[in-house]
Amino acid sequence: MAPAFQPPERVGREEIIRASEEVMARPDIAFSETEEILRIGAAELEWDVGVMVYEPEDAARIPVGADGRKVGVFLTHGGASDWRSMEPLARLLAGKLGYRIASMTYPGRLYLPEVSRDWPGDTIRADGTVRTPIWLDGEIIADDEYEVVHDASMRARHGIRPNARARPGTRFHDRMASWPLAFEDAMKEICRRHFPPADYSVYVHGHSTGGPFVNMLSQRVDNVVGLIGVENSPFGYIYQRMAGTEWKGPFTDLLIRNWREIARYRGAEALKSEGPEALMSLAALMEDVLDEWARSTRFPQFKAEYIVHYAAAPALEAAAGATAARLGLGRPAERELVARYLGMGRELAGPGARPVPPLLFGITAYSRDHTAEKYRDIVVPAYRAMSPAPKVGVVQFGAGIHSYWAPEEGLPMGTLPAVIQLWEQAISGGYFLA
Repeated sequence: MAPAFQPPERVGREEIIRASEEVMARPDIAFSETEEILRIGAAELEWDVGVMVYEPEDAARIPVGADGRKVGVFLTHGGASDWRSMEPLARLLAGKLGYRIASMTYPGRLYLPEVSRDWPGDTIRADGTVRTPIWLDGEIIADDEYEVVHDASMRARHGIRPNARARPGTRFHDRMASWPLAFEDAMKEICRRHFPPADYSVYVHGHSTGGPFVNMLSQRVDNVVGLIGVENSPFGYIYQRMAGTEWKGPFTDLLIRNWREIARYRGAEALKSEGPEALMSLAALMEDVLDEWARSTRFPQFKAEYIVHYAAAPALEAAAGATAARLGLGRPAERELVARYLGMGRELAGPGARPVPPLLFGITAYSRDHTAEKYRDIVVPAYRAMSPAPKVGVVQFGAGIHSYWAPEEGLPMGTLPAVIQLWEQAISGGYFLA
């Protein structure tokens, strides 16, 4: 029996270009795209959650992995967006490799009134009111359900950030306390519907903020066999160590994004790719940031997910307690609910816990947060300290930014084609076999 595929530690720029040319030269596989809106019941509330399914028109084109089952990929996006930001990845996986893809949008992120899913206007309106989630078709958060507060606690990293703080006793407050349950249940339901265990092995990928959620999913669905990552954050408590700070905001705060969220990435990426001389072009860089923001307002651009992203225990406990109080739970049931919330930020352990499956992380050359040093010193040791310890590999790509599909010279789709070639080699080559 041939030895299992071993990922390289580094893929250089010239190798990325060659891999990209090879992938893009492959014959196209005809595939369909279907959007589904799932009605999920969680915490005695209804939630409408969107998923885009991409699959070959000829089901016989779906390949099998080294374990003999068809390849299915569960995707979710990063902190600013919805399924549309994952579209380049989903289309390439389906159209070049033939995989079946389910690309989920976080609860509340889809603009359900429009087929285009484009959000209207800007995130902060002229009258000071802000954009808020649509967790259920037809349900609108009223302006009097929140107050706008400005957070300067992480100004050096994020700037001053506006938040919509949910008022107690409102539906907005109920939703902000309960969305983690809807998120978890929606992920499991999507896998159940689209990747039956008898036929499919599931490989999970969550860009950036999506990473802690697919890490969570990996222990909650029996046919998830591994994580395929690039710029994919780890479990929340590990990410907290990577960031070097705790998330101290309350669960009631919905971040309202603005141009600062783009600036904090573009500045760091310019420094890494160009050096300190990048500051000599700060005016031009800011023009690019503001232009990019103007193009980005059609995406949701709000975020409630920090409490899981950072495994913020006080906020998770408070959210669970608020949900338990609304549901009228007794103390034993409340303790169970608190444990469930806290368990979203870290691996499950102990008797009966499903082990964390193998992980294959990728990091790009100019990423702000996902650096080789942080993976070497923080991420990999944290996974190896688990019991049992999963297989974990890290591949550093010699090109690309956090949005790894962004074009650059010689790479019209960024590092994306080279990344999926690596995933294909790992899946077919037995890297994910237990």
